[in-house]
Amino acid sequence: MAMKTKGKKFTLFLVLMIFALITAACSDGGGDSEGGGSSSNGQVDVGIVLPTKDEPRWVQDEQRFKDALAETDYSTEILFSQGSSAKEKENVDILLNKGIKVLIISPHDGAAAAAAVESAKKDDVTVIAYDRLITDTDAVDYYVTFDSLAVGAAQGQYLIDKAEGTGVPLYLYAGASSDNNAFLFFQGAWSVLQPKIADGTFKIANSSEAEALKDTAELSRDQLSKILGQVTTNWDPNEAKNKAQTHLTGVAADMKGDVSILAPNDGTARAIADVFSSDGDITNYTITGQDAEKASIQYVIDEKQSMTVFKDVRTLVKDAIDMAVTVLDDGTPETTGSYNNGTADIKAKQTDVIVVDKENVKQELIDSEYYEASEFTGLE
Repeated sequence: MAMKTKGKKFTLFLVLMIFALITAACSDGGGDSEGGGSSSNGQVDVGIVLPTKDEPRWVQDEQRFKDALAETDYSTEILFSQGSSAKEKENVDILLNKGIKVLIISPHDGAAAAAAVESAKKDDVTVIAYDRLITDTDAVDYYVTFDSLAVGAAQGQYLIDKAEGTGVPLYLYAGASSDNNAFLFFQGAWSVLQPKIADGTFKIANSSEAEALKDTAELSRDQLSKILGQVTTNWDPNEAKNKAQTHLTGVAADMKGDVSILAPNDGTARAIADVFSSDGDITNYTITGQDAEKASIQYVIDEKQSMTVFKDVRTLVKDAIDMAVTVLDDGTPETTGSYNNGTADIKAKQTDVIVVDKENVKQELIDSEYYEASEFTGLE
């Protein structure tokens, strides 16, 4: 009888332990949370919310945030929203319940994120928009960013520098319409490309909206929206691939040959490049990118992608952490400019960008120890 009683108690103990483990697993933000030095009492000083784990860029940012925060006395937690604004809001609420004093957030959707950061402001949390601006709210304190207009301008200028002759077919692609940066990248590119479209150097191949505005130097938000509506990739390589295939299938023969391609980032650039390189009527293409992803650096070395705009995320992460620590130490962060988000002028810290192609890839990315030479093949 005693043995049976002990057996029942042991079984009950196991059930309770399993239940406790399941409860703990379900309370970690859906499995997307990563601690970077959380305090022993559960209090978190800095909460970080990144848009997705499905792009190499954000996974790299995660590790760099952890490395940077390891050198401070403050605790942190990093959560991923996996392309969902609802998940993003949930993540912010989780961090607020852990008592954060500073929120660093790169939104999935700049407008939708307004509700999340307004909740943070109600709790007197300092909000730092990271890399992507949050729009239509005054609940953002600071914005840490690369100069997005300069990124687009660098991409456009590269296409101009490599173009030969006149009537060069120009294929335009853009990021997600939900991302304010996509507008800024395209606006920056248009600012330098438009005069060369107007004078006949380029001929737009895949956007009737852009063609109708070829004589317009400064585009309104509504005009940009109409163009992006035709050429958005939503930052999705598969969508970029499908769009490129559709465009090449539908264009006239004189829209092939030697072409120029404005691709918004590295993931979409590789997908688009693969499509164009497989078309027998494309004799040569120049294609842009940004983020200096490893896969795209190999493409640059192999001459499958022409360039990428290198945004040294190490500097951006450092700027964001320095800003957060300054706030936690009751100081005033350094800023270098401001951006209007539709409701307010947000103080910003801007970081410079660098154009990288096959000629300077070793100097900018290997010699600077951003990557190691052993990670690539064919590097001279």
